[in-house]
Order: sequence, then structure tokens, then C-alpha cells
Amino acid sequence: MTELPPIELTAPDIHGWQAGNTGVDYVHHWDSGRPGPRVMVQALTHGNEICGAIALDRLMQQGFRPACGQLTLAFGNVQAYARFDPANPHPSRCVEEDLNRVWSDAELFGPRDSAELRRARALRPFVDAADLLLDIHSMTDGCEPLMVCGTLDKHAAYARELGVPRVLLIDTGHPSGLRMVERGGFGDPGSPKRALLIECGQHWARSSADVAWDTLVRFLRLSGMADEGWVRERLVLPPSDRQRVLRVTEAVVARSSDFHFLVPMVGLSVIAQAGTPIAQDGDHVWRAPYDHTVLVMPGIAHLKPGNTMVRLGRYDPD
Repeated sequence: MTELPPIELTAPDIHGWQAGNTGVDYVHHWDSGRPGPRVMVQALTHGNEICGAIALDRLMQQGFRPACGQLTLAFGNVQAYARFDPANPHPSRCVEEDLNRVWSDAELFGPRDSAELRRARALRPFVDAADLLLDIHSMTDGCEPLMVCGTLDKHAAYARELGVPRVLLIDTGHPSGLRMVERGGFGDPGSPKRALLIECGQHWARSSADVAWDTLVRFLRLSGMADEGWVRERLVLPPSDRQRVLRVTEAVVARSSDFHFLVPMVGLSVIAQAGTPIAQDGDHVWRAPYDHTVLVMPGIAHLKPGNTMVRLGRYDPD
């Protein structure tokens, strides 16, 4: 069994934000009364990714209000978060299924039912109304921060305006279902809507909370929600000197429960030579498809057939 990383963060008590002002628990909305974009920020898409909850709780405690446009702040899978136990933190990721795989119309308006689907259906009107969206996440295993830009270059361009983090990931979508940042106009290259998903680092590393807060502050500035003086007083990390686009070409989806890596599970590590064995999956061997294959978020904490174990990609030429 993989040793549990140290829990350096304390999950905040968010019960005080339950009532909200929207008729949906843990969702708050403010209209500045001035022209501007409709902006949404969500934390706790997964209940054990607490750095986003820390950032939103901090913003709420400061009484932040948008300088223009409209701002919605949402705590996502609060039912899963209520089960968070530092002694056994992985099971609080979700209640019945992954909240970040149910955002297609077929799922949201279909006949299936689950705790996550009920929550997604309650959040859907806010997601659909947003022009700009930030979804705050973290990762099971240690890795430098990543900006998941969905499948479209328009989101990577927006992340370059944001200035963080160093690695901007464009992938092929998730084989298990549509993510929130791909829903509707966010998944349409011709739409002006923009969505970013920040992976802040390892779930419970102290540095992940700094990344979550710094990214949130920068996002509020970029979207026009916050003035420059407010932002300067609250930034905690420098901008990235160099941002690179990393394009995923395929996902390694476990075929069996007998899956194990043949190389170290190090996020953003590079396999130099095409054909190098990466993982054994029953009788099947996964190999690097090309020279300089990058391993994106490898891990076996959620091993079961059908789950993604790692994504394979390569950097755009400079």
C-alpha cells in the first residue's frame, strides 16, 4: 500500500457558508451593478481536495465583492467533504461517483440518480450562466502545479494571460465523462467563454493552499473582479517566468486490477525513448508512444479497471 502523504493542511469549517444567497446551499452570488463578465469559482469538486476550500473560505471571510460584473462562489461536493478524515482522506473524494464526470446533458437531464448528479443538477444553472470559470483542484501524488485547459487552445491562451502556472495542459477530454470546464460554451472553440482547472499540487501539501489562493487572486484580477491594489496586497507567489503547453495524446486506462508501473510514478517525468515500457496491465504492456513522452499525473490510488492511471503527452516546441 502506498504510504499516505503528510496532511499539512487543516480542512476549514465551512458550515457558516451553507445558507448562501441563491437558494442553493453553499453557493453565493453577487452582482456589482456594473457591466462586466459573469464569473464563477468552484472549490471541492472532490471532497478531499481541501486547498480550494481554504482559498474560498479565506476570500469569503475577507468579505470580497466584485468590482464589476457578477461573481458566483460555490463549494462543490460538500456531502463528500463532510466525510473528510485526515486519517483516511482518500474515500472523501466522492460519495457515489466523480462529480467531475457528469456534466453532459445526457447525464444532467437523464434518468440516472446519485449524490453527485443531484449536486451537479443544482449547480448547473450557475455553470451555464458563467462567462469565465475557475475550478480549483489538487492531485493525489506530488507534482508541480498544472493548469488543465480542457481540449482547446483558447483556454491555454487565457492561462497565459493569467501568468501561472508553468505547465499548461491541453488534453483529449476524460474517457469517463464530461468535466465541468468542458460543458457548453466552455467546450466550443468559437465561444468567448473561458474555463480553467488548476491542479494546485499534492492534495494536502501546504504549498497547494498557497497556489490555490494565488491563482484565485490572479483570476479575480484577470476577470476584472478585483482592482490592482487589492491584488498586490494578496499575491503570495511570483508569476511563472516561462509557460509551456503540454499536449496529451492518450490516456492509459487500466484494463485490469493487475496494473502496476514499470517506471517511477513521478508527475511530469519524461521517458526519453519511444517504446520504453511504462506499465504492466495484466498481459498488456503500456509503452511510451514517442520520444520524450511526459507522464501526466501517474498514480494507482484509484486503481480499478476503467480508471485513468496516467496520461501521456509531449510539450509544444518553443
